[in-house]
Amino acid sequence: MKDLKIGLAQINSIIGDFEGNFKIIRQYIREAKQEAVDLLIFPELAVSGYPPQDLIFREGFIPLNQKYLDEIAALVPEDMLCIIGFVEKMKEKYYNAAALIQNGKIRAVRRKTLLPNYDVFDEKRYFAPSVTQEPVSLDFKGENLSLGIEICEDLWDEESPVKVTQNLVEKGADIIINISASPFEKGKREVRNQLVFDKVNQLGVPFVLVNYCGAQDEIIFAGNSIACDRNGNIIALGEEFREGFYTGIISENNTKTLKVCERPVEEALFNALVLGVRDYFRKTGHQKAVLGLSGGIDSALVAVIAARALGPENLTCIAMPSQYTSGISTADAKTLADNLGVSFHTLPIDTLYQTFKTVLAPLFSGMEDGLAEENIQARTRGNIIMSIANKFGALMLNTGNKTELALGYCTMYGDMAGALGVIGDLSKTDVYNLSKFINKKAGKGIIPERIITRPPSAELKNGQIDPFDYEIVSPLVDEIINNGADRESLLKKGYEAAVVDDCLRRIRFSEYKRKQAAPALKVSKKAFGIGRRYPIVNKY
Repeated sequence: MKDLKIGLAQINSIIGDFEGNFKIIRQYIREAKQEAVDLLIFPELAVSGYPPQDLIFREGFIPLNQKYLDEIAALVPEDMLCIIGFVEKMKEKYYNAAALIQNGKIRAVRRKTLLPNYDVFDEKRYFAPSVTQEPVSLDFKGENLSLGIEICEDLWDEESPVKVTQNLVEKGADIIINISASPFEKGKREVRNQLVFDKVNQLGVPFVLVNYCGAQDEIIFAGNSIACDRNGNIIALGEEFREGFYTGIISENNTKTLKVCERPVEEALFNALVLGVRDYFRKTGHQKAVLGLSGGIDSALVAVIAARALGPENLTCIAMPSQYTSGISTADAKTLADNLGVSFHTLPIDTLYQTFKTVLAPLFSGMEDGLAEENIQARTRGNIIMSIANKFGALMLNTGNKTELALGYCTMYGDMAGALGVIGDLSKTDVYNLSKFINKKAGKGIIPERIITRPPSAELKNGQIDPFDYEIVSPLVDEIINNGADRESLLKKGYEAAVVDDCLRRIRFSEYKRKQAAPALKVSKKAFGIGRRYPIVNKY
């Protein structure tokens, strides 16, 4: 095979924005032409955006998808091949498909075989699977070329009886091209890259994987596209969390390999959350955000992420002290806001709190203050932030973490309010680790050290601190939510029975709260939201 110059178009589509996606794709076709690329590759469902979900059933969606695919095909130069993902409808069935474009026309279509139906994926609801795997053979620049085209999950075939990549190679594929929309989660890049290396080592053909880069609702796509020659040398790499165009040459004479940049876990998490916030605002047409800055570690971390994602000029932070709020909490919140250069206001809630109590006094007469009175404060704060958001056309950011959300240690219509849960998939341990990393990376205390070292407290009554030992409970909750651990396995790991039983009970009884929680940016293999579906009423 002659040298083949490939182009990896690691784009950031918006679902249903056919015109906008077309303009992005057109620009990359122009860049590829200038770079004399032979084979230009776009991600899975690049034309429509991923995942389109029930939009594919809307009248007009599929015709628009096909119209823009045809317009894209017409732009591809005669001396270039192009592979791009789109939704195909044929005989009342829908397919997650890839079009191979040659000479300005769709030369062939290949369909996804393995349809993921777990976690955030629900593809069997929408698509029919391909029952065959055939390479596309064609003449290109005077040479016969056989391309094995597969789509995302087709690579992840360990537990499938159908080995898509192997089948394509056995049928003569010279190169494997995988167009992908593989969501980010901690450690996934290394796992996916190893799958690619294993396929190359096993089958001895070049492998090119082009992945999305951007965020869609809760899902974040990191990019990290990769291309290897038949010897396992990395010839092209897409950057992490950055849309872009990357080239490489598949050659029999290549002796160099690119190095995958190794980053701390915390850096990847931070960059993922920044991208998630930025795209959520950009794609929904918003610019400004507001959040309650309590002087605690959760809201502090969200403020840092939001300031980076949106720019400090677009973030407003509000401290809302009550009679139970310590002076150092408000002082630390102010210091953090100054460090970030964001707008900061202090709005005491004591008057509102007392008014609520006065109104409720006839019903609460003779009863001691308790949880209801504590939660009035949280709900008052939520009301204030939402009012500010409404007044200034901003979105409220939720600052709750995954451990607290799991245990129900949060107030409905109070600190659970918000348009987006920025750290709703970070455990309390993650929150501390990421906050420390931010200060270390900056070389100074962006987040005041006292925020990190103080015992966490909701400060809704005198002397209150959180009722959990997070060093124990945070990893325990992760075992239950992320890994599906049951009581018996947790006891075998050494957790105390009383703690295990309390956490399991709290998680089960808090399901109704999570049904009304803000969508949380997904960074683990099992986030609350669309990827975890539990009945509210259950006794398992």
